[in-house]
Parts: sequence; C-alpha cells; structure tokens
Amino acid sequence: MSIEATIWHYPRCSKSRKTLAILRNQKASITMRDYLEDPPDADTLAEVVELLKIRPYDLVRKSENLYHELDVDAGALSDRDWLELMADNPLLIQRPIVLTENGAVIGRPPEQVHEILPTKE
Repeated sequence: MSIEATIWHYPRCSKSRKTLAILRNQKASITMRDYLEDPPDADTLAEVVELLKIRPYDLVRKSENLYHELDVDAGALSDRDWLELMADNPLLIQRPIVLTENGAVIGRPPEQVHEILPTKE
C-alpha cells in the first residue's frame, strides 16, 4: 500500500536524508519541498504546527546559530510572532517535517516517520 508524503527536506541534514530514505524504502509517493528555497508562510506553518500537535516554539531549532544570533527573547514572543519569525528565517524550522494523510511528524529521530506510514501486511 503506497502513501503520498510531502517532506520538508534539507539535503545537507543527515536526519533529513535518513527520513527520505525511509520514505523511499516504504515506496511512498514523495513530494520534496526544499523549505529554505521555498519557505512556508506563517499561515502554512500554523497549519503544520496544528497537525504536529505542538506549539510554534517547539518547531524552532534552538541549536541553530541563527537562533542565537537573533538573540530572541523567547518569553516575549507570541505564537504568531514565532510563526512569523520562522517564515522570515526558515533555517529556524525543525527538519525534516513529513506530512501524510495520516498526520505529520518531525523526523527526529528519522524512525519517527513510521508513526504516519501504513504498516506492511
């Protein structure tokens, strides 16, 4: 049983490459979105955060150098502010994100993608 999956992919990220390999191994029909070249807007990020069942702050890569360079006052930002910040600075978005009809996951660890893939019979 094949499934359609969209992956917000960053080719230089090992977790992203491993998650993509899992999708390919599962014979998923894959749409890749290079979210750095084609960044999502704040409304799209809001939809993805809802699918992930997390808050916008939880989607932020706090280990990213840019996060520290921006010197963000985390307590001063609203959820909408976080969405706008990620839309303006897509490097701050956790990766990879996989979206399917069964839900969405962040591929950290990559094996987490199995949660939204059909089981092989």
